Amino acid sequence: MHKIETFIPKDSLQDIRYALLKVDAGHIGNYRGCLSYFPVTGVWYSDEGANPTIGQQGKWSEEPELKVEVNVDDSNVDRTLEAIREAHPYEEPVINVLKLY
Repeated sequence: MHKIETFIPKDSLQDIRYALLKVDAGHIGNYRGCLSYFPVTGVWYSDEGANPTIGQQGKWSEEPELKVEVNVDDSNVDRTLEAIREAHPYEEPVINVLKLY
């Protein structure tokens, strides 16, 4: 089992939820699409050549985001990562994959 975390703008939550549901991420017993999210503040600097969804090149950005967490079976990690990348609005999404023991 793995936990996958990503950080998204609040208005992208439904897109990520549906993407995870389609690949059966967050399946726990008789429940599907189980995930958690909570507010965080994202901070980044967009270098020259970046195409930021939020913010501007050459400047610091600080924005409210949601940290989304979902548990995924070992056999479903690659499909889940692909689904998140397809639904994620950021040019370079942060996606953490943690092995659960």
